Amino acid sequence: MGGKNKQRTKGNVRPSSSGRAAAVLTREGGVIPGFVGFDTSVTSELSYVPAIHGAEEIDNLVDADFRLVLRKLSKRDVVTRLKAVQDFGSMCQERDAEEVKGVLPYWPRIYCKISVDHDRRIREATQQAFEQLVLKVRRSLAPFLKSLMGHWILSQCDTYTPAASAACQAFQAAFSPTKQPEALGFCKDDILSVLQDTLLKETADTLSDPQSVTEEEREGKYVRMLTSSLLGVKRLLSLLLQSDRTALEERLAHLLNSGKFWKYSKHKTPQVRGAFFEMLCALCEFTPGLVQAEAARLCPAILLSIDDTDPVVLPPVWEAVLHVVSTIPDCWTHVNAKKGFLPKLWALLKEGGKGMAKALHHNLMPLLSKLPQQVTHPTVDFHTTFFSSVIQGLSSERAATCPSESAVIVASVVECLRYGILHNTEEEEEQKKIRTMLISQQLLPLLEKALGTPSLQNGPLFLLVTEMLVSWEKKAGLHSDDEANDSRDVFQVLLADFWEALGLLFMRYADNEDADPQALEGVATLLQVMRYPERVKSKHVQKKKSVKICFSQPEKNEKCGVEGEGVEKPTQTESVNETAFGSLQTQHFEDVVCQLAQLCLAHVNEKNSERHLVFLSLLLQSFHTPRVFSTLVELEDKLADGELRDEVTMKNPAMQFLLERAVVWLAEEGRGDTEHLVEMVFSSLYCCSQQETTRILNHISTMDLQWGIILQIIQRACSDPETLTSCHDWLKGSVLGEQLLGLTEELCKVGGSSPSSTSSTSNHSWTLISLVLSQHHNNGPVIGEVYLEKILERLHATLSETKSLSDAGDMEPLICFICDVASTFFSSVQDCLLLLSAEELLLTVFQLTAQDQTHTRLSDTLLDKLRKVCVAGVQSLVQHSEYEVKEGGFLHSAALWVTKQLLTISLDIKSLQVLIVAVQSLVETILSVCDEDSSVLVQFFTQLTPSQTEWTRIRRALPPQWIKTPLLSGRHRGVCENPSMEIWKFRVSARPPAHLCACALLGRVAQTVAVTPCDKEAECASRLPNLKYTVSELLYALQWCKEVEDIPAYHSLLTDSGLLGGLQSQVPMKDLLGTLYSRSVEDGGLWSLTLENYIHTNNLAATHGATVRRLYGSADSLFPVSQGKLSTLQVLCPTMTIEDQETLVALATAGIINWQENDNVYECLAVLLCCLKANTHVEEEVLQAILATVMEWRSSKEDWFLFSSDLSKATAEQLSLAAEMMRFLSWLVTNCPRVLGGSQWDFLLCSMLAWLETASENVSSLWNPWVQLFVCENAAAIVTLNQFFTSSSPDVLEKLPSELTREWTEFFVEGIFNLLFPLPVNITDAFTEPDDPVFPLAVLQSVGMALTYVRVEQLTQNSLPPRFIADQKTNLPEPLQTLLNTFCPLLLFKARPLQITVHHLLEKVMPQLPECDGEGDNNKSDDDGDEPCLSPPASLMAILSTCEELCDSILAGVQVGEFAVVQPLGVEYSCILGYLLAWKLLLTFFKSSPSHLRAHYAQYLRRSGSLNKLLLHLFKLMPENPVYPGQGPDTKETKTFFTESQSLAVHNSESVEWELPHLACSVYYSTVQDLPAMVRLWWNSQEKRVSAAVEKFTIKYVSPVLSAQEISSVHSSTQLFDSMTVKARSAAREVIATYSVDEIFIELVIQLPQNYPLGSITVESGRRVGVAVQQWRNWMLQLSTYLTHQNGSIMEGLALWKNNVDKRFEGIEDCMICFSVIHGSNYSLPKKGCRTCKKKFHSACLYKWFTSSNKSTCPLCRETFF
Repeated sequence: MGGKNKQRTKGNVRPSSSGRAAAVLTREGGVIPGFVGFDTSVTSELSYVPAIHGAEEIDNLVDADFRLVLRKLSKRDVVTRLKAVQDFGSMCQERDAEEVKGVLPYWPRIYCKISVDHDRRIREATQQAFEQLVLKVRRSLAPFLKSLMGHWILSQCDTYTPAASAACQAFQAAFSPTKQPEALGFCKDDILSVLQDTLLKETADTLSDPQSVTEEEREGKYVRMLTSSLLGVKRLLSLLLQSDRTALEERLAHLLNSGKFWKYSKHKTPQVRGAFFEMLCALCEFTPGLVQAEAARLCPAILLSIDDTDPVVLPPVWEAVLHVVSTIPDCWTHVNAKKGFLPKLWALLKEGGKGMAKALHHNLMPLLSKLPQQVTHPTVDFHTTFFSSVIQGLSSERAATCPSESAVIVASVVECLRYGILHNTEEEEEQKKIRTMLISQQLLPLLEKALGTPSLQNGPLFLLVTEMLVSWEKKAGLHSDDEANDSRDVFQVLLADFWEALGLLFMRYADNEDADPQALEGVATLLQVMRYPERVKSKHVQKKKSVKICFSQPEKNEKCGVEGEGVEKPTQTESVNETAFGSLQTQHFEDVVCQLAQLCLAHVNEKNSERHLVFLSLLLQSFHTPRVFSTLVELEDKLADGELRDEVTMKNPAMQFLLERAVVWLAEEGRGDTEHLVEMVFSSLYCCSQQETTRILNHISTMDLQWGIILQIIQRACSDPETLTSCHDWLKGSVLGEQLLGLTEELCKVGGSSPSSTSSTSNHSWTLISLVLSQHHNNGPVIGEVYLEKILERLHATLSETKSLSDAGDMEPLICFICDVASTFFSSVQDCLLLLSAEELLLTVFQLTAQDQTHTRLSDTLLDKLRKVCVAGVQSLVQHSEYEVKEGGFLHSAALWVTKQLLTISLDIKSLQVLIVAVQSLVETILSVCDEDSSVLVQFFTQLTPSQTEWTRIRRALPPQWIKTPLLSGRHRGVCENPSMEIWKFRVSARPPAHLCACALLGRVAQTVAVTPCDKEAECASRLPNLKYTVSELLYALQWCKEVEDIPAYHSLLTDSGLLGGLQSQVPMKDLLGTLYSRSVEDGGLWSLTLENYIHTNNLAATHGATVRRLYGSADSLFPVSQGKLSTLQVLCPTMTIEDQETLVALATAGIINWQENDNVYECLAVLLCCLKANTHVEEEVLQAILATVMEWRSSKEDWFLFSSDLSKATAEQLSLAAEMMRFLSWLVTNCPRVLGGSQWDFLLCSMLAWLETASENVSSLWNPWVQLFVCENAAAIVTLNQFFTSSSPDVLEKLPSELTREWTEFFVEGIFNLLFPLPVNITDAFTEPDDPVFPLAVLQSVGMALTYVRVEQLTQNSLPPRFIADQKTNLPEPLQTLLNTFCPLLLFKARPLQITVHHLLEKVMPQLPECDGEGDNNKSDDDGDEPCLSPPASLMAILSTCEELCDSILAGVQVGEFAVVQPLGVEYSCILGYLLAWKLLLTFFKSSPSHLRAHYAQYLRRSGSLNKLLLHLFKLMPENPVYPGQGPDTKETKTFFTESQSLAVHNSESVEWELPHLACSVYYSTVQDLPAMVRLWWNSQEKRVSAAVEKFTIKYVSPVLSAQEISSVHSSTQLFDSMTVKARSAAREVIATYSVDEIFIELVIQLPQNYPLGSITVESGRRVGVAVQQWRNWMLQLSTYLTHQNGSIMEGLALWKNNVDKRFEGIEDCMICFSVIHGSNYSLPKKGCRTCKKKFHSACLYKWFTSSNKSTCPLCRETFF
């Protein structure tokens, strides 16, 4: 309500304040009014924080902050109060004691209020704050104790536990345990007053204000206060001294006299009832006198409430019951036990305590002991009912489902039974009856019930009964340490009766053909518990504790299995000669067991009863004593015919039983479950010596039993150390070993047995093999090592066979089993891999995982299994500390095999990836278990790495295609010995070369090692030896990939997941740089490019220039120049110092000038050019000397120039030398033309022409990269010359020899271009396949760049061989037609440079073509009704239609408005590029044609439908957002493909990705600019979705640019009209035309629409003078029509309109159909006249009139038109 930021009432400038209000009241009344604070007459203490100025002396005692907080405590808002309490606590903690003491007078009232607050958080915070207050003020609290203590005790009994514990903590902080009774004694009357008031006076409405608190909250507080008060009385009594309790008795009596108090026993809230009974317990305990006095009310209240089974109430009720029966002797006089108490008790017990057994049943025996004779009479009946009821409670729903409830009831029954028998040990008849009844009617039925109920068997019943029997035995004197006892005979008789009855019970169950197996198991369990009570006891104790304890060394006898659901099998570790049966000493016990064993044997013999056999096995587990076996053998002897037996067997009954019975049973056929028999065998073996054991087990092994049984026997033999020791000789012996070896052989037979290998018997067999391989004890194998080796060898042999099998499908189950066996063996056996056979097995597994599935034909799941086996094996192998990579070992063999795979077998990418993953996994596994200082990994890596000779071999095997790109781009100067066409024709295969494979694998391994962290950097760097060589080879491989058209799959193999970066950081930069440099100097070639790339990508020239220079020391060291040094020099030259570069120039110049004595002329010239390219300063004299030397060669070494020679026979070095000379001459032209005199220019120009002639004669040799280099450099030199003569400044040209420019223009240009012109055609004729590796694309590019400088005259008067096409209609002169026919088809050739070149050439001639069409289509007679049309050049249209079909199929699946992404430089790319370039040419042609011809061409385009298709294609090729790439985010105006013009450069390969989208946008712009009417017509005819997309795109990107251009073209137009002026307003997109002739004055306003040119242009009238309205309208309509329907600009439309008006003034009448003199689209005059009315019409208008009206009448007079 009181928001801080609310608008106050006008004029109210101060916030409200209760303090100010109080001050006003004081001033007005003069006295402190009574309603502020509380009435002072009630108590002498101040009860509020004064807020009035009149009480300053008191007010000053309280700190201002405390005052604020205390005021907040009385606020209504819960959060405010809670925050205030917390603040109060923290202030008490922080402030001085004196400041805090000032608060004490006001604290009691506040505390009493907030300690019982509705909100439990406030109550808890109050107690915590109180504790802080107490700790600060200490003794100063004493004066205020009495007013605080009542509520303090209430708070300590708060139903919200955290609040109660906080209050107790505050109390303990205030008083030590010894002082607490004194403090309470001091305040006892005040406390009791508060508690009594709450209990007797208060109601829900008096405790809380009904107006402000909800009924629910009021009730809640009242119940809480009642509970706390009742518990408060209990707490008070428990803490007071006895004297103080006595003093309080009178006041307590007053409380007990109240009727309201006793009603609380029936209160509706369980909490209150529970607290009430707790208080009564306290009264019984601390004030027995008071209780005696109130017995009449107290006894019924408690004893008749025993059926209150609420979880909160029942525990205190029963505590009270026990107190009452102990404290008040005559309690039963106040209650009718037979009618009131006992029926309720029986009902409660029969229901198992209604789920409250844990709280109820432990009270039964104490109650039983306190019940007097009058209640229990007649005794037998009472006991019968009591025990029957309790036992019946076991069947209740809760007890049946909850084991803990059931256990409590059972414990209670046995406890009461023991008590009942101990208290009835006299010889009296009645006591005998009770004893008999308890055993026969209660205990035995209970045991019988337990035999059929697993939950009772698993409970404590059997153990408790055993303990009871042991106690009886002690009383009967059967134990040596028994005390003297009067009732010994009674207990002996009791025991005899019990065992007799129990024996009969057991016999009844066992002597039955259909005995219940569950019951038999119960009998065995009971006997077992009686045999070993201690074990079960310890287990039950462990069960009770929920805390899990782990012992560092488990005790030996704790190794127990589990039987049934929870009873443990005792371990057979006792001595065989043990005389005593556990704790039970009675003979009867043994007799019962022997009887049962005999009975079972009889049943097994006679009726072959399986269940009795299981029972016998269970019995023998617990009772493997000589007597039991003797009994069994005696029975055998009686049955057998007494044939002779082995003497040894006769001596040992257990042995006899084994051989004659147990083993026979084992061998029986068709036996399903044999586990109990195996257990029986081992029970019997406890009574045999080690030799006997070995003999029997060997006998069993050779009996051809099922393998499952042998498996069970071995598992049982290994189950505990003692059994293992006794069976040691058998396990290690040859009998078992041979059997297992035979089994392995049988299992591994591939072929015939494979179908059965999935059967269960086979499963057992594999489990058995797995077990003997993996089960180890004391670090030794279970079976003999010899046999272990042999088994492993057999498994290895089987796996090896699968590798060679063509189809491993049938082998799948077998391999699966071997995997499982190997996996268990590797993972569980320490040092298992020290066996050679195990290493061989592991190698085979590794090989299977490292091969592609297509070869091994293994399924995914099986492969996963094999991988896991491999990991387990490698871990086990490497864990062994002394393991080394030695010859023949697993890692050595694996490394050899991997290297062989890499270097000799041509792997495909998939196989290589599988191999890499397998080796990586192997290395990761080694890393996971290896120590940091282990050398295993280093040894393995060294084995994997090829030797230097192998590296060199596989490097040389790399295809040499890499040289092409760097050679032709001038990045590399290399020569190749005897290059043949076959080498260059070779395509890079889909299988990566060995070098790449090795690099990829070693790189991955090195990266895996590098990723694992290690402590010191130095260690990190040197973890793998010679890593720099591996990394340099990897860089070499990457460079190769980069130069060979960058095959993405190869590239990703070498760069995925940051491979390179990770490895480079592992090798010091200097080491790697040094390695690359030395290789570069030695071998040159690709190493030099690798070095260059490394220096460039790591920016070493700038950051580590000195390190780079240190590589070569001085420039002299690189001379004399070899091929390798030349390549290295070219790389390092840009990074060298000026001095070094000048040294190189000097050395190179000397070499060139002294060419006669020097063999390295080519190298010297190349070095010179490298330095010149690096902008090294060279003196002009030096250049002149070099040029003179070159000219000298012309006369003495002409063959070096290769003029008119067959280039196919020239060596790479000769071609390179010629190329270097061209480069040198070009450099001179560009950089130093002043050196060239007349003769030098002549030499230069003649050489260029001669070289070009040589090039044009050797087109067929262009497969050779060096011939390509020759032609490319030649073309580049021609470009340089063209640029020089066309772009140089006049100053430079003036200084040239006088006739040079003329000679160039008149002679050389023509000669050069005549030779250049046919080259593209000749090249494409010689090399028809553009995707062929030998296709000279670079030459086409260079020639194309040179051809862009050709002049139009040379094109129109070309000397190309004539090329004409039959039936081709043409008006063009022959040279032009030949040009078109020759070059148009090349627009579709799949070579971008050629397509762009052809476009540039044809673009130059396009403006010349329309004039050849003259006046247009004059062949048509005037009578022909349709509009005339004229085809653009036929050869261009032919190409266009071909491209159109191709584009249709390419873009068929793309919707209009979607952006089709085309792969750069693919087949689709070249088709679309050709199509768009053809259209660009057509639009250039269209634009340059006069308006009357344009109409004819437009008509042709409309009929052919080409334009419609173009527009649809364009909207699939233009991007949705045509933003120009490479703009920064802060660009003011966004550049788009429409605002930026496109330069279609021949060599522009960087932005190839955006070339098509940009070209599409450019074509669309030209189309809407030059053919607006046709575009408008197309747009109007499209469906809604398409037209909307087109309009949206055009408005956004095209219209603004086009409108601005139209307006600016009006501004800048030089066209002048007689009698008409034109102005433009760019802001309003308007053009104003003013026409005036004589007195006539007309002004027209032309408005461009927003979606120009799609929407129609509107023409509005300005001023007009002297023109009739009808005429005026006609003219406006005409102009509108022209602008809408003519394909041209606004100026052209206005010119047409003016022409029309002029004709009107000349007297020519309008056509009465279109109301215009000149036709809007074909610009004709009205010529067709009607014979009747003599009016004339345009032929096109009439044609349209006739076709649309379906009549041939005159539009005006309606007569038939002739």
